[in-house]
Amino acid sequence: MRPDERPVVFEGRTDAGHRLAKRLGHSRYSQGIVVGIARGGILVAATAAHRLHMPWNVMVTRSLVNPWYPQAGFGVVASDGSSVLNEPMLRALDIPRHDVDEIADHAVKDARRQAELYASRREPADLNGRSVILVDDALISGYTMLAAIRSARLQGAGGVIVAAPLASRSAANLVESSADECIFDIVSPSIPFSPADFYVDWPELDDGDVMNLLGCQRGDM
Repeated sequence: MRPDERPVVFEGRTDAGHRLAKRLGHSRYSQGIVVGIARGGILVAATAAHRLHMPWNVMVTRSLVNPWYPQAGFGVVASDGSSVLNEPMLRALDIPRHDVDEIADHAVKDARRQAELYASRREPADLNGRSVILVDDALISGYTMLAAIRSARLQGAGGVIVAAPLASRSAANLVESSADECIFDIVSPSIPFSPADFYVDWPELDDGDVMNLLGCQRGDM
């Protein structure tokens, strides 16, 4: 984006999902399955999938944080145990490896509990051999999406596309080499990067919101 251009602002996650669907409609993976990353990516994913008449489902991840410095995330795990560590951050924080393993173990168990809750409303998707479109509402560091990519590939995905209405420049750079294709509406060079600057309405979603969406049929949205 040129310095003299005004940034695109999304009214909310539903608006972002509609805009993302327009781009996804031209993707070679448009016959795959959309997988939203809980929780923020779910409404974007569901909206885009319904507009494109595609199946969709959910993936659960958890950030790994230093309990003494919660703002310092050093990695992400998915509910199937797939993980990505921010090694430079780990070296800077100097967290003992046994503490890292303990934090990761607790995070995986928490992610699995949440995934089981969602599975009670909608059966988990079989990704084996399928083209998978991973959707989030914003990529900040990129590590959540990296963990999601790793999880999808370990589940046998035939191809992985990353789609998000918004990403920081560093996050986009991080995931582009791991995905087969990336689609972003906005890639922002802003430092610090705040997704809230690009959304008029960007509330926190809870499990109740996700469960309601998982119970929707295509015609309900």
